[in-house]
Amino acid sequence: MDLGLKGLKAVVTGGTKGIGRAIAQTLGAEGAQVAICARNADEVAASVAELAAHGVKAFGRAVDVADGPALAAWVNAAAAEFGGLDIVVANVSALAIADDDAAWQRGFEVDMMGTVRLVSAAMPYLEKSKHGSIVTISSVSGREIDFAAGPYGAFKAAIVHYTQGLAYNLAGKHIRANSVSPGNTYFPGGVWTQIEQGNPEFFKKALAMNPTGRMGTPQEMANAAAFLASPAASFITGTNLVVDGALTKGVQL
Repeated sequence: MDLGLKGLKAVVTGGTKGIGRAIAQTLGAEGAQVAICARNADEVAASVAELAAHGVKAFGRAVDVADGPALAAWVNAAAAEFGGLDIVVANVSALAIADDDAAWQRGFEVDMMGTVRLVSAAMPYLEKSKHGSIVTISSVSGREIDFAAGPYGAFKAAIVHYTQGLAYNLAGKHIRANSVSPGNTYFPGGVWTQIEQGNPEFFKKALAMNPTGRMGTPQEMANAAAFLASPAASFITGTNLVVDGALTKGVQL
């Protein structure tokens, strides 16, 4: 199936590790031009080189998405490099689990406002695109009460609400907005490998909760995000696509 991504222009926050890296690489492999950002400049440079190996134009910059002006400057630079933007993927999370003021503030600035500011900065370019698409990365923790029920879960739920509001309000401009809610996702250096090493009993319990007997992979999450971002999903907007291997039990109506 041709997703129709060849030649489209995408920005992906947090594009050097885990789900964000897999999304960026998948878009690049499909022929999209891709700009990424992350806080580590060396990792950004390495990821940009990997993207360029697909034969597409790639761009990257070290950015903390909590820094609104720096985030907007990166979006504008990417649009100038590519000659516009078609796809915006808001992926970064502070992974704020603790229930204290600092965690709530960091979750708000990174997860929530990092998403809002990204979309706002990209909007002038999306309005000129024939294939304008926004994909936000939420989490199953935004649907169900689990160990991340503090700032992480609260802001992930808010991101779904925000995205569905975008879908409704931007439909007349032919800009789509959807979210992806990954389940537990395992990859080297990720939060679940840290838990596996530091708290093996909790990791065992978490793994046992999934009826598939395993956690998801970044590529499985990226496949969903790339599809929603693409023209192949042209009549899908306002959807929250749960990719969790039947982990969650709530019925999404």
